[in-house]
Amino acid sequence: MGIDKIEIIQLPKILDERGNLSFLEEGNQLPFDIKRTYWIYDVPGGEIRGGHSYHRNKELIIALSGSFDVVINDGNEDKTFSLNRSYYGIYVPNGIWRHMENFSTNSVALIVSSTDYDETDYERDFDKFKLSKNNA
Repeated sequence: MGIDKIEIIQLPKILDERGNLSFLEEGNQLPFDIKRTYWIYDVPGGEIRGGHSYHRNKELIIALSGSFDVVINDGNEDKTFSLNRSYYGIYVPNGIWRHMENFSTNSVALIVSSTDYDETDYERDFDKFKLSKNNA
């Protein structure tokens, strides 16, 4: 998998003078079935979240509130995506390194995943990740 497999997904946006609404439906906007959702919040200034790849898991990352950057690496190059709208998400397939940085105050990152939590699915050593990608 390479950086070319990363995709920005625009979610439906229903405009209403009382406030807008966006939604996510399994089988419509996602190229995977939803098994898990989690969110990251109250990130102190300067902290980085993530810093891993998955062997099997695929994700959609959404900035529900505030903004942050998602930095992707396929073993050869980095690409940064800035998320700041709750109706856009970044699809990250398995086999891609990712971390999140530059969290604004009160930001909330929602992550929708294709697998249940499994610690053995994570690769947390960047050097080992790069080596495996370059030897593949």
